[in-house]
Amino acid sequence: MSDSAVSVNVAIVRGTCSSPAEVRVLPSGQVLAQLQITTRTGERAQSVPVAVLDPPAWVEQLDTGDEIVAAGEIRRRFFRAGGVTASRVELHAEVVGKGRDRRRARTAARRLEEVVELLGG
Repeated sequence: MSDSAVSVNVAIVRGTCSSPAEVRVLPSGQVLAQLQITTRTGERAQSVPVAVLDPPAWVEQLDTGDEIVAAGEIRRRFFRAGGVTASRVELHAEVVGKGRDRRRARTAARRLEEVVELLGG
């Protein structure tokens, strides 16, 4: 990779929650909300795990079927479970909004436009 090449890691997901938000307090004191967002393309459905650090209160109240849009980075997180090291790939959301929240959707779109500009497009 040359010095002028730009690395990019951004994803935007819009879909419905396939389960209620799982919320817990980390040892650091930060609040973590974990979501499963299901997207549908034609007949195909995919579930995307999403993590939101220190989420707005409404995120903690999300339930099955609620529409949501999330934008951020894809990350692989390592953790200990049952005495072994495990990993999980998830969207680490920087922006979250209700599915019909046009303001949040525009924020996510602007983030994507910034990335496209970085790529020279």
